[in-house]
Amino acid sequence: MSDEPLILYFIPSLVAVLWHDEKAKGRPLTEQEVIAIRDKCAVVALKPETAREMDEKRGYKDIDADNCWGSWVAAREGLIAYERNKKE
Repeated sequence: MSDEPLILYFIPSLVAVLWHDEKAKGRPLTEQEVIAIRDKCAVVALKPETAREMDEKRGYKDIDADNCWGSWVAAREGLIAYERNKKE
């Protein structure tokens, strides 16, 4: 048996849930909202190797649950830029 710690893995991804919720609200999420959403999301515990395989299938790495606010702020900026470029 491996001593590797398990990785908490959100299904669907936390970044996808946050982005969906923010668009539904029509305004940026607050830090408290981000944490509350994270705490209610479905999560599984995976071996690191399995989590890496899942990331490859998704095509992206999810935000860090332990630093969800800072990770969300950075991811959100990237998502906004992506959507802006898509429209141009």
